[in-house]
Amino acid sequence: MLDEAYDRYARPEFVRDDPIQIPKGFDRREDAEVIGFLTATIAWGQRKTIITNARKMAQLMDGAPHDFVLNATDDELARLDGFVHRTFNSVDLLHFVIGLRHVYAAHGGLERAFLPSNGEAGDRWSAAENIPLFRARFFEPAHQPRTRKHVADPSRGSNAKRINMFLRWMVRPAERGVDLGLWNRIRPADLMVPLDVHTGRVARAFGLLERSHDDWKSVEELTQRLREFDPSDPVKYDIALFGLGVSAR
Repeated sequence: MLDEAYDRYARPEFVRDDPIQIPKGFDRREDAEVIGFLTATIAWGQRKTIITNARKMAQLMDGAPHDFVLNATDDELARLDGFVHRTFNSVDLLHFVIGLRHVYAAHGGLERAFLPSNGEAGDRWSAAENIPLFRARFFEPAHQPRTRKHVADPSRGSNAKRINMFLRWMVRPAERGVDLGLWNRIRPADLMVPLDVHTGRVARAFGLLERSHDDWKSVEELTQRLREFDPSDPVKYDIALFGLGVSAR
């Protein structure tokens, strides 16, 4: 049933109503990963509002997110004032630009910032270990404490839904017309499910998830079950579970 649902939903039509359309609108890898990270960061609430506000962020960055992150002057950064998406406001967006600038300058780029210090990937990559590592690197520049809540920490029990979704976008192959497949130093086999209310509800209804809280332990439990069906690409079933959850509303 999951394979059938994946075949049904993992099609270019999925993108029409999904925030992934924002990074997919950029040809340059660096632009797609920057705006993809920012889009995933605000991906809670109504998808229509997420898409509208993500598009606004891209416009504030002159349609060149990577160049803006690296080179924006103080006057150009000031145009971010007034941006808001729920609890993510212009203070947070400004630090996200500064944090992204830092990981490109000090850690070799956004993908490398998710990798171990020696730059190796493959079997050594672990979301439970490397998402907190990325978070620590991202917040090395001075920032306001309020902004830290917008980058999840699995080591503190967070399900890290938005970062796991961003990693799915970047890592999973683009052959089905949904994900971008821009990164090749993290294996799809090592991704974790972006657990949200839709995927959790359907997973529990199917007996794939027993734990009642949508926390990191539930992410590990559900991902491990999905690896039984496809150990090389378990997170492809996120699209199936999400599609089934949304269609059942």
